[in-house]
Amino acid sequence: MKKHIYIYSPSGAVRDKAAFKRGVKRLQSLGHEVEVDTDALASHTRFAGDDAQRLAAIHRAATSGADVALISRGGYGITRLLPDIRYKTLAKAIGKGTRFVGISDFTALQLALFAKTGAITWAGPAVCEGFGALPAPDDIMEDCFADMLHDRGEGAGWRQHPGTDSVNKVVRGATLWGGNLSILVSLLGTPYFPKIKSGVLFLEDVSEHPYRLERMLTQLLHAGVLAQQKAIVLGQFTGFSLTPHDRGYRLDTVVHWLRSKVKATVISNLPYGHVQTKVMLPVGAQIDLLLEGRDALLLWGHQG
Repeated sequence: MKKHIYIYSPSGAVRDKAAFKRGVKRLQSLGHEVEVDTDALASHTRFAGDDAQRLAAIHRAATSGADVALISRGGYGITRLLPDIRYKTLAKAIGKGTRFVGISDFTALQLALFAKTGAITWAGPAVCEGFGALPAPDDIMEDCFADMLHDRGEGAGWRQHPGTDSVNKVVRGATLWGGNLSILVSLLGTPYFPKIKSGVLFLEDVSEHPYRLERMLTQLLHAGVLAQQKAIVLGQFTGFSLTPHDRGYRLDTVVHWLRSKVKATVISNLPYGHVQTKVMLPVGAQIDLLLEGRDALLLWGHQG
């Protein structure tokens, strides 16, 4: 069934125009009606237009009547716009059926919107890095996106990294929230950081060395955020390089440290992040989490 997809650029300027065009054509080839925002390819310094342009693009996406409002790419810029976003307008659009989808910098809008209105959005691909990928978009990513579009997606399952301790656990009725770790931490102490207790927090990041990841996790730890969660689900952390100075300090060192500091169950290898193979995740939805050995399953049922 054909869906109306509205593409807009709330963050960084689209530099890879070829990837953007491939992404649009791919969505069209899947049978969808694709509407591209008038400023989707705008450029102002490193941004997709100045603040006023990008803010207007967000509001046009909300009033487009589209089935999906999909960002072109992440980058940086949404945190500059948070005080001026009309959150009730976005929540109203979501209530009428528009699903807001994005990744990376989009975490700022997702968490702010949930903090202000409780509206649910989707962590998923962007046009350029998802549907415009070479040599072709990832099959699993496209299947998960299609499941969301057609109300078929009701959960996500995966296997944790080898060597993970076998755990059997069930968490019922928890709020799923999170996204990009750097962006999430940047919202601490602001009105845009949701206060979630007994939640399931998922995290991912790119181009951040493990010690920087640990430093950000430490801030969440000291702020009391991690102590309030039932589980911490670690997605994919990519794009960093270790150095001889690290002397064996790696990403799994950080994960081991985190497990020693929190009572919450720490789960690894969620297929989500700045990688091609990624699931769709409903940010703000009530979910169940099931662990059996190394196998993990998030269940959320239908999310309109």
